[in-house]
Amino acid sequence: MPRQIIGVSGSLARPSKTHALVTAAVCRAAARYGIAGAVHDLDDLFPSLGQARSLSDLAPEARVVVDRIVAADALVVGSPVYKGSYTGLFKHLFDLIDPTALAGKPVLLTATGGGEKHTLVIEHQLRPLFAFFEAATLPTGVYASTADFADLAPTAPALLDRLDRAVAQFAPWLDPPAAASAA
Repeated sequence: MPRQIIGVSGSLARPSKTHALVTAAVCRAAARYGIAGAVHDLDDLFPSLGQARSLSDLAPEARVVVDRIVAADALVVGSPVYKGSYTGLFKHLFDLIDPTALAGKPVLLTATGGGEKHTLVIEHQLRPLFAFFEAATLPTGVYASTADFADLAPTAPALLDRLDRAVAQFAPWLDPPAAASAA
């Protein structure tokens, strides 16, 4: 099975800044490490996600998405900020995943919001969530505000530099020599 990086966008809107940011990270990582990449939105799990009490309650198409998330070699996750935190359905998706399923998996944390006052959502909300899973969250998280986008594309030079720094931190898991020796 080819190595892959999967993006999870916790946005309910299409198009969205969160989807654009997660996609930019996945594309940069896939190109840098020569692996396959794909991005899934919460919409890809509807309508069964909101009704599911366990993975077995998901529709077959939604279950395929969750299985891809769990099987990925690396993840990029992102959520828009609502009232100081990630979206409820984003959290619900991860509530359905076995607590050991993401152990050791490298995860790049991202978030988007209307302004700079939400920048700590990565440290105060997302990092603890993925610490529970014992995932290997990358040291650099990437937050983007509305001012960092033009036509729903991340364009701010400082944002793109930070994104490249974060993607480079996947190297111990995704660099071909490192990945071969880990296998």
